[in-house]
Amino acid sequence: MASANVKVYTVNGAAAGSSSSLPDWLTRKRAAANGKGKRARREQVEGTIELIQGFEFPEASNRVKTTRDGHHAIATGTYKPQMRVWDLDQLSLKFERHSDAENVDFVILSDDWTKTIHLQNDRTIELHTQGGFHFRTRIPRFGRSLAYHFPSCDAYFSAAGNEIYRLNLAQGQFLNPLDLQTDGEVILGINVIDVNPAHQLLAFGIEGNGTTQFWDPRSRTSVGTLRLPAGRLAPKAPDGTGLDLGLSVTAISSRPDGLSYAIGTSTGHTLLYDIRSATPYATKDQGYGLPVKNVVWIEGGSRMAGDGMVLSADKKVVKIWDRNDPSGNFASITPAADLNHVHHVPGSGLLMTANEGIQMATYYIPQLGPAPRWASFLENITEEMEDQTVRSVYEDYKFVERAELKTLGLDHLVGTPTLKPYMHGYFISLKLYDAARVIANPFAYAEHREKMIRGKLDKMAETRIRAKKEVGVKVNKALAEKVLRDEEKAKKREERRNQRKSGATPGDIEVDEDVGGDRLNLLNDPRFSKVFENPEFAVDETSREFALMNPSAASQRRTGTRAKTAVEDEEEESDKVSSDGLEGSDSESDGESGSDSSDAGELNKFDPRARPGQKNVLAQEAYTRNRERNRIANVNLVPMRAQTGGNSTRLGDRNATFGQRRGLSGPSTGGDRSSLKDGGMEVSWTPSAAPVDGGDMLVDDAERNKNKKSQRRKGVEVFGAGMEKGGDDGLEISDSDRKGRTHRRKGVRSGSKNVFRKMDG
Repeated sequence: MASANVKVYTVNGAAAGSSSSLPDWLTRKRAAANGKGKRARREQVEGTIELIQGFEFPEASNRVKTTRDGHHAIATGTYKPQMRVWDLDQLSLKFERHSDAENVDFVILSDDWTKTIHLQNDRTIELHTQGGFHFRTRIPRFGRSLAYHFPSCDAYFSAAGNEIYRLNLAQGQFLNPLDLQTDGEVILGINVIDVNPAHQLLAFGIEGNGTTQFWDPRSRTSVGTLRLPAGRLAPKAPDGTGLDLGLSVTAISSRPDGLSYAIGTSTGHTLLYDIRSATPYATKDQGYGLPVKNVVWIEGGSRMAGDGMVLSADKKVVKIWDRNDPSGNFASITPAADLNHVHHVPGSGLLMTANEGIQMATYYIPQLGPAPRWASFLENITEEMEDQTVRSVYEDYKFVERAELKTLGLDHLVGTPTLKPYMHGYFISLKLYDAARVIANPFAYAEHREKMIRGKLDKMAETRIRAKKEVGVKVNKALAEKVLRDEEKAKKREERRNQRKSGATPGDIEVDEDVGGDRLNLLNDPRFSKVFENPEFAVDETSREFALMNPSAASQRRTGTRAKTAVEDEEEESDKVSSDGLEGSDSESDGESGSDSSDAGELNKFDPRARPGQKNVLAQEAYTRNRERNRIANVNLVPMRAQTGGNSTRLGDRNATFGQRRGLSGPSTGGDRSSLKDGGMEVSWTPSAAPVDGGDMLVDDAERNKNKKSQRRKGVEVFGAGMEKGGDDGLEISDSDRKGRTHRRKGVRSGSKNVFRKMDG
């Protein structure tokens, strides 16, 4: 803020260089509270010192000046347009007086505050006295500047055009205006008027042509024209033609010695001239390219700085520099609000500013000069002021964006005093924000507490010893696992490729674990780190887009099914082999083939890839029905020998033969042979694998048992109706015969045996 060891203390308003000053509406609200409550006491301790009480305006201030006796300060501002007077001895507001139009400039006519003349922005000129408003008149064009010539009591008013209007306050009438002329150039207006305090020479700053005209008030004629170096100061046209876009004089200040002038331009430059030379001996650039608001010669009262200081200010920065060394700054002040005017209290190091803000700022620079007599205590408290703090937060207000307002259900308050627009959002009362957040989400605290607990538990779980390698991510674990699986597959594929190229066995190749470690993927690429850390990037597995790209995962999620393990697949295959071995008859095979073909046709009518997330009910029922049928052995084991022992329940046995049922109903003949009434005979026997005598087909039980024992092979177990288990060392069974059909039929139906039989017939 200041160069070297020069310190600038803010004794009124927001601290210089502060980018976190409070908004005007917040300051206004606090001022309306009349300093009651804890807030006022806290601000008194933590905030900057308030040198003059109530040194502010409702919206903005235009001009500020002090009276020649040094007891009062007068300032104009808005809104409503008004003039305020402060008693500097009491450091408080004396009175305020309202007007009909906003003030452009004013001049204090007396040594105290009692007589002032004001130029308003509606072309009116007002005269005020101690009792209040005194007289009002108008000028033909809108005024820009005002000056008063004390020897002749003439008030000079500059306006648009080339005329300077004169109002004589002693006679109370307008005099002939001063007509400014240039060589073939049109004067658009006169921006500023200066009256030299030494010899009363008038200086007029012209707009557009970069000139300053000097007039003698006695003869009312021009005595000279000063042309500024437009080639060095004026901006060039964008097309590169070299034509200047216009250079205007916006500020003029004459030194009390009568020889030096400081002229500020619209390009942000300040030039120092000696009246005896047309060449500037010093040039200062503000650095922002903005018009210079005003220029002040700092004279008298300095104990360290000397009398060679110049103050120049635009709306962004105030610079104090030595006229003999314009390249450096003695001090530089960047106010919190745009400047309109700067006033230096004569003979002191105090500066007052009028700005586009509620509070008017006051700065004290001890190295520039002593404190004024009415504020002599400033010299004693400067050490305490070094520890001053600047408010960096908006207390009791919450900044919210438009989207958050809609979430809280407060978007209907836009445009009301409840919401204060600021940048890309709004300020809202913290109490109202908390109440709306609780109403919008009553479980906000519970969710926050649960989230914190879950985070602590996860952090504790990470320290445990794990047998299985875990994916160290918080979000999208399934995606991370898939990336790792793909990398593992690619690594194995690369190993196999290297094996084929080298012709070595897998055991002979040493695999470097670090190979490929530097390869970028989703997990180690910093550009995608948030995908596995921020919950906002979690993959929504319930969305339609996820179902379209992952139909199987979406189907499993809806039906609740999961992929089978290797053990379950093996058990299912063994069940299918057992079921196929029990199906023996051709007729059953025909029926199975026909039903299987029909089911295959139903399955092929529906393609799950065409409509992901849907299921075919008919196909699923057919699949379930066939699976249950395969699990049950469809073999009817009928006893081959009639059992005639007195079991009366045999009559109702559905597995008994006709002869058995007849034998139970008629007289028993005994043995395995039964005679029929029509002369026939029924014989029952059990097939045997042993060879029998071709001449005798009937074998006794004893001989049959003897033959079974003699013909039984080692390691072969006989059970049921001629079925064996084991002893198939010499048999070679194909995979299709052993396991049956393991793949779904293709997209055509297979024909059954019945169809071919019909074709043969």
